[in-house]
Amino acid sequence: MLAIRKVRRKLRMGTICSPNPSGTKTSLEVCNADWMASLPTHLHNVPLSHLAIPGSHDSFSYWVDEKSPVGPDQTPAVKRLARISLVKKLMKKWSVTQNLSFREQLEAGIRYFDLRVSSKPGDADQEIFFIHGLFGIRVWDGLMEIDSFLTQHPREIVFLDFNHFYAMDEAHHKHLILRIQEAFGNKLCSACSVESMKLQTLWEKKCQVLIFYHCPFYKQYPFLWPGKKIPAPWANTTSVSKLILFLETTLSERAPRGSFHVSQAILTPRVKTIARGLVGGLKNTLVHRNLPAILDWVKTQKPGATGVNIITSDFVDLVDFATTVIELNNLLQEDRALAKC
Repeated sequence: MLAIRKVRRKLRMGTICSPNPSGTKTSLEVCNADWMASLPTHLHNVPLSHLAIPGSHDSFSYWVDEKSPVGPDQTPAVKRLARISLVKKLMKKWSVTQNLSFREQLEAGIRYFDLRVSSKPGDADQEIFFIHGLFGIRVWDGLMEIDSFLTQHPREIVFLDFNHFYAMDEAHHKHLILRIQEAFGNKLCSACSVESMKLQTLWEKKCQVLIFYHCPFYKQYPFLWPGKKIPAPWANTTSVSKLILFLETTLSERAPRGSFHVSQAILTPRVKTIARGLVGGLKNTLVHRNLPAILDWVKTQKPGATGVNIITSDFVDLVDFATTVIELNNLLQEDRALAKC
């Protein structure tokens, strides 16, 4: 029964990527694994900052370890409470913001990943882990999963946004950056003009990975982009109407050149939200019932220099999120057709 549910979920998303036994794909077996490679020719030389690109929020949090220590991103009060085993089980319900692994997100069409990382207490080898309240998988394992996909899909480009660092000294940063180099090698794209980042240019250079590093260490490595090149304004609200107003306002203030732009189409629980839905968790309490309304807003948007660029969501598999964002690029085709008329 669980396997059937997973297949139904993927069919709904259009992410079944392997052909059926006959060797052909049915109309339901649509796949977003190569959506960038499949864009029309005239979009190959449009800056990536003008395209609509689906992303995920807390991208790594499809798995967190309730047996590990509470992360350094939590307050001392939460750490004290977490000594009770039941508290960690409840924390897990609010720490998980995705159902799909990196590979599954990539196959669904997600190309921007929101990454928060930390060292782990008692770990002597400087290994770095993903973190959202509780520790997730090793960063190295996630990077290798992404690299494997990119090797199989050489015309797909990803944005890896390392935007929060916890309990990390200089040695930890150097270790993480070395891991990034080891994982992606020549696929890494050197920081340069945002407007020069076009599909055709990246394909010719065989570059597939843009790394954004919100820490001064980016200055020491040519393949690290400064965090200011990818602003991601945060609404910090539980209200859909306030979220949409915030998204509209920040889009109207978007700089037309010099940076990418992330629209965080997410709701953030308050303490009282968590208290009221303690057992239900983030998905059942806040996301599931509000995501359709957020998706309706996405459908009204248009990409371009002052339009939407990267749009992120929690639980990207609950609705047809990635496909909806990708299809916004059809509006750029329509503009071209009208210009010819």
